[in-house]
Amino acid sequence: MEGSSKPMIATREVMVEAKVPLAYRDQCAHLLIPLNKCRQSEFYLPWKCENERHSYEKCEYELVMERMLQMQKLKQSAKQDQGNTIPLIPKTANA
Repeated sequence: MEGSSKPMIATREVMVEAKVPLAYRDQCAHLLIPLNKCRQSEFYLPWKCENERHSYEKCEYELVMERMLQMQKLKQSAKQDQGNTIPLIPKTANA
């Protein structure tokens, strides 16, 4: 199973310089950096930086949906593989 279809745009050096926490260093980090700068400059007012926040949250949502689809495909392939194996305890004819 390959990784995400989204490329990693922000480099490690850029994320370190922007002080992005390790948990947020994913394929959407390039959107989080300007969002955090906007939040700091606007004193974290909730009605400011709406466009930046929306684009970041949309990116995160798409990553989650992609991971869910990959997990669903893995479960389906495991289920199909399970049906093709020989059981350890054979079923008897009358049981």
